[in-house]
Amino acid sequence: MHRRQFLCILGVAALPVPARAQQPALPVIGVLNSGKEQLRADQFDGLHRGLKEAGFVAGENVTVVYRGADDQYERLPGFADEFVRRRVTVIAAVGGPVVALAAKAATSTIPIVFAAVSDPVKSGLVASLNRPGGNITGHAGLTIELDAKRLELLMEISPTERIVGALVNSNRPGVEAQEQEMLAAAKAAGRELTVLRTGDAREIELAVATLAEKKIVALLIGADALFNNHRSQIVALAARHAMVAVYAIREFVTEGGLMSYGPNLAEAYRLSGLYIGRILKGEKPADLPVMQPTKFELAINLKTARTLGLSVPPTLIARADEVIE
Repeated sequence: MHRRQFLCILGVAALPVPARAQQPALPVIGVLNSGKEQLRADQFDGLHRGLKEAGFVAGENVTVVYRGADDQYERLPGFADEFVRRRVTVIAAVGGPVVALAAKAATSTIPIVFAAVSDPVKSGLVASLNRPGGNITGHAGLTIELDAKRLELLMEISPTERIVGALVNSNRPGVEAQEQEMLAAAKAAGRELTVLRTGDAREIELAVATLAEKKIVALLIGADALFNNHRSQIVALAARHAMVAVYAIREFVTEGGLMSYGPNLAEAYRLSGLYIGRILKGEKPADLPVMQPTKFELAINLKTARTLGLSVPPTLIARADEVIE
């Protein structure tokens, strides 16, 4: 073989792998959470179900990266900045308005989708529900707006209690307004309300113990991701102190809580996952109206009621969407 022919053969062998053999980088969803990095089951299942319905499966055609503040809200801006530096394709803000606001402060260009945020207009997240504008949209939970209704239900199942305790998240944007609305609802119902602010698991335990020391046994748990993240702890505390408690989502009741009234949180995350999928396909957040729940669920745990010595009114049972025997 001539030397020139040999060199030509070497040159062909040294050619780079064809471009068609290189796989394009997958889009990246950055999930920012106020709680633990590992999402709760209702969050995870709902979000990934929505993504799958939109045609996206984690590890196959999309990458999902999680960051959780573990109730340390001051960490949220740093995680949001990390996602911006990484140039994720979409940021999923889960765990309340404080998370969505941290994401919004970090970027005006990367699309942001929030889930189950009460009154995103009042929170300053969007310009309006129909025309959110900017780079952010999602699902409005309408959870805080139902605190007054939950108080009404609490009075219906425990009519003799004149003093009610309530927990709110001290880190929540607009917590003052939430607290005032609770107090106004209690006054209208002829009840006295003691509201305690908490920010983490330790403060939740101390607050419930304080209410117990004051012989307060009727308890309203304010709508907030903090309490959703610690629902096992709260249900156990309510049982320990024999408290008649009402919650915002049904998952409290399935874990042994007495009663809940609110939207289906797993469905809220499913719809948010669908929106993320639509954005990955090219739609703009500004063109996607903020979604709102169309149904609110009443759940009652009769086993817990019997343990507390409560007789649940038949009319209340008849209105329930879910009754646990």
